[in-house]
Amino acid sequence: MDSSSLHVLLDEYAELEKQLADPAVHADQGRARKLGRRYAELSPIVKVINELDQARDDLGTARELADEDSTFAAEAEEIAARIPQLESRLTELLLPRDPYDGSDVLMEIKSGEGGEESALFAGDLLRMYLRYAERHGWKAEVLDAVHSDLGGYKDVTVAVKSKGTDADGVWARLKFEGGVHRVQRVPATESQGRIHTSAAGVLIYPEPEEVEVEIDPNDLRIDVFRSSGPGGQSVNTTDSAVRVTHLPTGIVVSCQNEKSQIQNRARAIQVLQARLQAMAEEEAAAKAADARKSQVRTVDRSERVRTYNFPENRISDHRVNYKAYNLDQVLDGDLDAVLDALAAADREERLASAGQ
Repeated sequence: MDSSSLHVLLDEYAELEKQLADPAVHADQGRARKLGRRYAELSPIVKVINELDQARDDLGTARELADEDSTFAAEAEEIAARIPQLESRLTELLLPRDPYDGSDVLMEIKSGEGGEESALFAGDLLRMYLRYAERHGWKAEVLDAVHSDLGGYKDVTVAVKSKGTDADGVWARLKFEGGVHRVQRVPATESQGRIHTSAAGVLIYPEPEEVEVEIDPNDLRIDVFRSSGPGGQSVNTTDSAVRVTHLPTGIVVSCQNEKSQIQNRARAIQVLQARLQAMAEEEAAAKAADARKSQVRTVDRSERVRTYNFPENRISDHRVNYKAYNLDQVLDGDLDAVLDALAAADREERLASAGQ
């Protein structure tokens, strides 16, 4: 990026700083959050720009002093070696960002091949993500769940929200989780002690802060029913649960965890908006080759992303050849190492593409 473009970023940063200092801006929480996230996104870039400018000035001064006093030569060499590092860091920070990196997410976990064992594993994945969210101070809320007979989940939908205005939100960390997650272990239902392989699917969407997909009310069929829990037990005695069917696409969304029918309906439509947005992006990606290829996935065998091997306490991510023997810790929410490996691989790929 040329110097004029960098000055545009610096001017934008200064303007954001000015706006965020205005109490009137914070009367609109949505606007303040949006400005705060953009400010957080630009902050590391501005910091490196300033460090680079300072290093270049210091290098010029050190070289002038070295002409008069050789003891400054080592300092000049040290500064000169640091400048390419700062330039490389700046190049990395200026790579085009995923526009949804600051977004909250909606996640679906579905049991797949393997019957009850798959449903139990879907429950393990749910607990893993809930504990990961807890570690990061995020708020996770189960919106809808279809339980299996043994206490697992046939299908569960979760909303995960960050509490701050960080440049990188929940989507930035969890966007690579979509795909088929395979488990290898001795099922609780196995009497012979044999290791079985089953799988569960994870689908993840950025949750729009504002309505980005318009839905025609005439395209919706809305049914209400009584909420129920594991084993068919009634949770309440009113028809507060809501099922929304989007007639043009056939997408069905249910929500029963809110206290009122109105709240469940609003939540279900919010989930529907996210799914329709993801569908639109998937169609666009199919037309535009590599566009957002890693961000919208489907539950398909070809999309197998990770294996959880219980006998060896091993976790393997097949996309980046990541392997570690701390599966017990990962299932307890310690996911950062594998997510860091995925983020690093994505960053290297984007750097390589930018250099072409």
